[in-house]
Amino acid sequence: MNMIANNSADLTSRFSDPQQLVPELGDVSAALFRILGTGTVPRSTVGLVHLRAGQIVGNTYLTVLHTGNLRRAKVSEEKITAVASWRDAPCFSEAERVALELVEAVLLPSPHGERVPDELYARAAEHYDAKELATLAMLIGQVNFFIPLALIGKPVPGVAPTEQWRAASDA
Repeated sequence: MNMIANNSADLTSRFSDPQQLVPELGDVSAALFRILGTGTVPRSTVGLVHLRAGQIVGNTYLTVLHTGNLRRAKVSEEKITAVASWRDAPCFSEAERVALELVEAVLLPSPHGERVPDELYARAAEHYDAKELATLAMLIGQVNFFIPLALIGKPVPGVAPTEQWRAASDA
């Protein structure tokens, strides 16, 4: 058992399971996951982008969740560990690098104007066709959809999905 799970017995989330509170979330969530499940963008790239997004927003729940997903997908520990410093890590393909650069461009303010400049888009288009680029944009949007739930609702990291949402008021 991991250290977070060992220390999470007394942790609570800020609110109960959002899908119970807002049942329509299930349909939206399922649709977003269907888009990503087509295999248009490699599953490992999806996981790397999601992990980087969790790191950027500084959310333990998301970083633990996506690290676990990458491990289950048999992505190397070297690659998982290097996501935060991907720019100088030799283990990433050029396609993975541009995907990581895109998620950073979308999530981080640009001191130089446009967040996704033509040059970045052109490099991405060298590695991804139009459908893959649209899917990559949607996968960044998918993780962005869940970021507010993670930051505001504060699900418990490192536990089974059925235990993530345990608000103090539910106890």
